[in-house]
Amino acid sequence: MRLNHPARNAGKALVVIVGAGFAGLTAAKRLAGHTGIHVVVIDQRNHHLFQPLLYQVATAGLNPADIAVPIRSQFRHVDNVEVHLGRVEGVDLANCVIHGSNRELVYDYLILACGAGHSYFGHEEWEPYAPGLKSLEQATEIRRRIFAAFELAENELDPARQEALLTFVVVGGGPTGVELAGAIADISRTALRGDFRRIHPESARVILIEAGPRILASFPEALSRHAVRDLAQLGVEVRAGTRVDHIDAKGVVMNGQRLPSHTVLWAAGVKAASFNFNPPVETDRAGRVRVGSDCSIPGHANVFVAGDMASFETETGATLPGVAPVAMQSGQHAAESILRDLEHQQRTGFFYRDNGQVATIGRSRAIVKTTRLTLTGRIAWLAWLFVHVWNLVGFRNRAAVVFQWAWNYLFSKRESRLITGGLIVSEES
Repeated sequence: MRLNHPARNAGKALVVIVGAGFAGLTAAKRLAGHTGIHVVVIDQRNHHLFQPLLYQVATAGLNPADIAVPIRSQFRHVDNVEVHLGRVEGVDLANCVIHGSNRELVYDYLILACGAGHSYFGHEEWEPYAPGLKSLEQATEIRRRIFAAFELAENELDPARQEALLTFVVVGGGPTGVELAGAIADISRTALRGDFRRIHPESARVILIEAGPRILASFPEALSRHAVRDLAQLGVEVRAGTRVDHIDAKGVVMNGQRLPSHTVLWAAGVKAASFNFNPPVETDRAGRVRVGSDCSIPGHANVFVAGDMASFETETGATLPGVAPVAMQSGQHAAESILRDLEHQQRTGFFYRDNGQVATIGRSRAIVKTTRLTLTGRIAWLAWLFVHVWNLVGFRNRAAVVFQWAWNYLFSKRESRLITGGLIVSEES
């Protein structure tokens, strides 16, 4: 059933935003309150998620509600923005119609900000054994696997099986993989000490696998080496230049050798969210839509793609990374372009302002790289804390995260160590 929104009948420009992540939420907030515009935000979930802190939920540092906020609450007092829970499957670019859930909606402007998921490089069969980290559901599942592994190891009498249960493998040496590996090593040596009688949690092996020559490849090489040293101090084994050949319920095969492990986590490779375009549009190898200088699809000036779903090349030919600042700035630019159109002004090209990169490596350890500064250690960790708290949506979330981090730091406790869904025993058990 094709719908023509009442706002269009009233002479307003209808802007449909698909996805309420960093890009979509930023665009909606920029368009909120403008007369002559009506905004429809559509998302599969009813909450905006602060993805950079998902690994903290996965390792019991934070509760799920600490990093998520209901989308509707952000527009409670805004008359020209409405929020819908639903799935958009595709778009008819020629007729300006989006479709999904047996319904179609005509738009004047469209902003696609559907994000990205993990890429298993053609081995999707690995996903059940090595979950990625892109949603709250995945974070709580990873949390269950990590803490269930310690519980099962406490019950296990066979030394070989116990060792496999206490071996944690993280695939992917980017910021997410480094943060996950560091957090697992940290909690095994702090928060879990003294909780068990038959096992020593601090003896757990945490192995970080990276196919490239070094971890944190987007950082300068010196900072990458520093991160390796910090991880080693935490007890993380870093294996760069190592390919993964196979993953199953018994562990990982890497460089032809099997490593028994009960818990394998995936943090390598991403691909854009799948979306049907008619007519088809040009995409890159990761499935991201190639956009023009103003973030619109070439030949369809009223359709913008922002965030992880977009492939934007800079003047030097480099592709912008899939990080939160890129998403927020591209979402902001798409909204600005729409406002310029309605005010009969010429659009400007998108320019990304790179404010630097941060990555935490465990308790009081982090690295920071900006155009002017390079920081490591405790001061970098404090900078990382400030940046993440500042960018959280909502005062309650900021206050909750600050309190929880302070509690964890002062008392080395992780009170969110809940195992939901029960224990799942591996094929080896």
